[in-house]
Amino acid sequence: MIAFELMETASSGVGHALSTLASAPLAEPAPKGIDTNSVVTFFASKIAPILLAVLGVIFIGRASRGEISKVLTSSAIAIVGLAFIAGAATLFFVGDYLIDLIFE
Repeated sequence: MIAFELMETASSGVGHALSTLASAPLAEPAPKGIDTNSVVTFFASKIAPILLAVLGVIFIGRASRGEISKVLTSSAIAIVGLAFIAGAATLFFVGDYLIDLIFE
């Protein structure tokens, strides 16, 4: 009788352990990479307008103190910087187009 109860307890313990192992989650798949499109979109839509607004406030503050030459110089530098950024983006798309054209 004792042996029979001992066998039932052991078998239920083994069954419980096996069901726990069977229900354990498997390892998650490895990440495929960083979604750079979302990162660039975030910076372009959230960060860049804030930085431009800060530059505008600085320029207005300098202009109100009579430092027009510094404002014009800083504005010219900012415009040249934006032109370089736009040129880099344009070259990226032109390069992508050329690669598609060559390797098709």
